Amino acid sequence: MEELNFGTGKLGFGLMRLPRKEDGTIDVDQVSVMTDRFLEAGLTYFDTAYVYEGSEEAAGKALCARHPRDSYTLATKINAGMAKDEADAKQQIHTSLERTGAGYFDFCLLHALGTKNKELYDKYGLWDYVKELKGQGLIKHYGFSFHDQPALLEELLTAHPDVEFVQLQINYVDWENPDVRSRECLEICRKHGKPVIVMEPVKGGALANPPESVMAVLKAADPEASAASWAVRFAASQEGIAMVLSGMSNIEQMEDNLSYMSPAVFKPLDAEEEKVIEKTREAFEAIPQIACTACHYCTGGCPMNIPIPDIFSAMNRLYVYNDVNGAKSRYKNATKEKGKASDCIQCGQCETACPQHLHIIELLQECAAALED
Repeated sequence: MEELNFGTGKLGFGLMRLPRKEDGTIDVDQVSVMTDRFLEAGLTYFDTAYVYEGSEEAAGKALCARHPRDSYTLATKINAGMAKDEADAKQQIHTSLERTGAGYFDFCLLHALGTKNKELYDKYGLWDYVKELKGQGLIKHYGFSFHDQPALLEELLTAHPDVEFVQLQINYVDWENPDVRSRECLEICRKHGKPVIVMEPVKGGALANPPESVMAVLKAADPEASAASWAVRFAASQEGIAMVLSGMSNIEQMEDNLSYMSPAVFKPLDAEEEKVIEKTREAFEAIPQIACTACHYCTGGCPMNIPIPDIFSAMNRLYVYNDVNGAKSRYKNATKEKGKASDCIQCGQCETACPQHLHIIELLQECAAALED
């Protein structure tokens, strides 16, 4: 297998949350300044996707049209869930090439693999398709991004040993989170010898502005370091990590990231800093939240088909991060085709089944009041 070349440094420019103008369009001028600054700092990895609205076009204008092709590495993604059929899925890479004008992609990922969509990637023959694209020179390397449990990751890597890399959600909050299990997923990739690209190192921005109790721990350790720097450096310090993506939305975020992740200055966390991260986890765990373990014992007999663990997960987003929009978005997605918290008829079967002895009926009422418009 050809050796992977992710480029220089361990910081990748994630092009999903680019700055936008008042009319909602991406501010290509600002993206161009950010792109130039990123390259000047000695970093070269850029990450976009077919489904990131306007991102590939912006990459084409700010990066591909303005810089030599051998001065950067560019990744994009094929998303089976957004395709009407096999032909539509396979067309995505060609559309991405047209949007960017890149000529080829250094990395192509099958996008957001999980239990709910993995059959589509088989049905559309996309595992073989990326091999064909590599043979045609349209991509150099292929892998997949993953949003699910370790058992499925093990299954996928066993079934597709030729995969060259994996993209995982890794941050210090999700390290042992039962819904994400970052550490276990990373260990599986290491066992299979697959380098890992990290997404969501600051958990969608939540770890860049954490709760006051968490920020107090970080500021006590280093008053000058940003909260984001702790999160990004934690991810970059783990064994087997090839690249950490940061979705930067303005020049200020770019400059902050470069101040600690440029190749000339990056240092992995030392033993004392690892202890600080442990304290931040403890601070997060001390924040009151619903102690649901997502065992789903409560859902099987629910006559209203209410996704109780998913609703509680959304509510915890509100409790822990005070992220109203994020919590409501998660709640909306969880209840799109299922019952809402307000649909509860208070039959009590869920409380009988709950091994954590949660007062589920009362908690659902609180969720309905907080999350339903």
